[in-house]
Amino acid sequence: MAGLAAIAALLVGAAILLFVNLPDANAFNARVEQLFVENDDLTAQAEIKLLEILAQSGTAFSETLSSYRFVIFVLLTFALAMLVAAVTFLLMLIQLNRRMGRIERKGIEVNSLVIARDQNAVHLNDFEFKLTPAAIETLSVLAEARMDDEVLSGAQIEAVISGRSEADCDEAAGATRIKRLRDSLGNQLVSELLVRNIAKRGYVLSIDKSVIRMN
Repeated sequence: MAGLAAIAALLVGAAILLFVNLPDANAFNARVEQLFVENDDLTAQAEIKLLEILAQSGTAFSETLSSYRFVIFVLLTFALAMLVAAVTFLLMLIQLNRRMGRIERKGIEVNSLVIARDQNAVHLNDFEFKLTPAAIETLSVLAEARMDDEVLSGAQIEAVISGRSEADCDEAAGATRIKRLRDSLGNQLVSELLVRNIAKRGYVLSIDKSVIRMN
């Protein structure tokens, strides 16, 4: 915040310095008026016309300079607003990254996991996810394994779902089912933290088994 205040103060100081050093909008008109006063002997029609043109030019210069002042003020205000917005978003991203880090270290906090097979849906806390029948089967197998404190390999998951012997099942087939389950859940953070992959052991639901209910 101190850095933001310093940059804002620097912009304000630059704006003040810029406006102070801009020429006076009425400086040209003042010089033309001085010409009128000092040369009151100019009576020829051409001379008078020239002074009128100078007076009109001074007015145009004054209006142009005033518009420039307004444009500069708007641009500086916009720059300050963009700076504040950028720093605000940066702070929000930093805070979000910290929260993500805490969640990744702690794991997702699930108070309720209800698997409704008849509806092809899973209720995770206050969220409802519509899944494919295959994804529901995979999640159900993982939930049953979690209630038994088991970690299932890809081949074991495929064996339970397909009804074949584990020896006849491929590890990649179970991994594919896990990937499809995560894709069905959609939210990458939820899917990655809910279904954990333990190296050289297999897959497990990273939740308390007491919150699991199956309908």
